[in-house]
Amino acid sequence: MKRLLSLISVLLILGSLSASPSFKPFVETEQGAISIVHHTYENKSNKSDPSVQFDYIQQGGQELLYPFSRYAIGATFNDRHRVWFTYQPLTLVTNVEFKEDVYIGTETFTAGTAMELTYSFPFYRATYTYDLLKNNDNAVLGVGLAMQIRNASIRFVAIDGSNAYVTQNIGLVPALALYSEYRVSPNLVLSADIVGSYASSAFFNGADFDFSGSLLDASLRMTYELKQGFDLFGTMRFFGGTSDGTSTAGGESWTESTDKYTQNNIASLTFSAGASWKLR
Repeated sequence: MKRLLSLISVLLILGSLSASPSFKPFVETEQGAISIVHHTYENKSNKSDPSVQFDYIQQGGQELLYPFSRYAIGATFNDRHRVWFTYQPLTLVTNVEFKEDVYIGTETFTAGTAMELTYSFPFYRATYTYDLLKNNDNAVLGVGLAMQIRNASIRFVAIDGSNAYVTQNIGLVPALALYSEYRVSPNLVLSADIVGSYASSAFFNGADFDFSGSLLDASLRMTYELKQGFDLFGTMRFFGGTSDGTSTAGGESWTESTDKYTQNNIASLTFSAGASWKLR
């Protein structure tokens, strides 16, 4: 039901924009594979405690390729404004047997424990860019802002049911955005899409505890335009983020960590193919 309401809201916004001249809606989907190149997680009472960093690749079985998908709907209008909404699911589930004791939060998983690990980090994002090269027929250079909603759910569960660690939260991530295109030939277009941010809470939102976080989502795409507004494309993307900090909050809900210090760093590469339609 929530997804249906979100889709209706998007359609209503796009419908209100359609009264603007040069309104050109588009939709796109891409499917491919994601490779995790770096991923560590740490959760403990405070930063000065002995290190208990968990490596998802070396210890958690994330050395494999996983399915990747991404969806977008949006529009350009007045030849300069581009607005789009992106949904990217990301759920990585692995099964491993720990070779040594692993400490996550206040939980200890002993060596030899068979585990199911779930790292779920999907996001919803709204992006706006303004084209600085309106009079250029072969190029677009758009700069603007993005607002991302991320849903984080991290689970360490012993398969025999003897132990489990669960934490999840939701949050807003503002970022800067850049979108560019260059038409190589009548049917071939190269494009780049970058969303990035870095924030320290004490500076960015007045928090009274130490916290820093970053986001980088950067892609290169080659598109071949077909007839009637349909396109085929291939995309290579880097997607990653970091968080490091000690919170004075926590534990307000049953699935929110009561441990104060958290570090969560991930970096990935994706390779995908997709199709889109847009009004030309």
